[in-house]
Amino acid sequence: MRNNTMGSLIWLRLMRFTNQSNQMSNDFLKRFDLTTAQFDVLMQVRIYQPLTQMELAEKVTVTQGGISRMLVRLENEGYIVRKQDWKTKTISLTAKADAILEQAMPEQLAFQTSFFDDVLNEEEQTTLYTLMTRVHKHSQKKELPTE
Repeated sequence: MRNNTMGSLIWLRLMRFTNQSNQMSNDFLKRFDLTTAQFDVLMQVRIYQPLTQMELAEKVTVTQGGISRMLVRLENEGYIVRKQDWKTKTISLTAKADAILEQAMPEQLAFQTSFFDDVLNEEEQTTLYTLMTRVHKHSQKKELPTE
């Protein structure tokens, strides 16, 4: 660890937190028979429906291949419907998905919020959010170094 920079230590801490938070969220969401990735997909569909698979893939943390398999499962379980409109296939939620999200969303939101409310005051949370937003926006424009 002696050769690490502060930036690399921050990155490692963020990765560890993200992994731990995702594992705990997966365990938490089992009570709704959902994974974190499925919850994310259903929430994005809920917000932007109807949308195409391509539009959805841009909004979530799942690969294009992964999203395809997940949509098949979500459709088989009755959470989404896919409608073909000439060349475009759109995705929308079913009443079953709306019902599960009405129950799961406030509980998942409270669970995720507790990671921060338990250890940071409001000012610290605002500062962390501002800093992470700045880093995230910069990362979206960042290019790989040339070889």
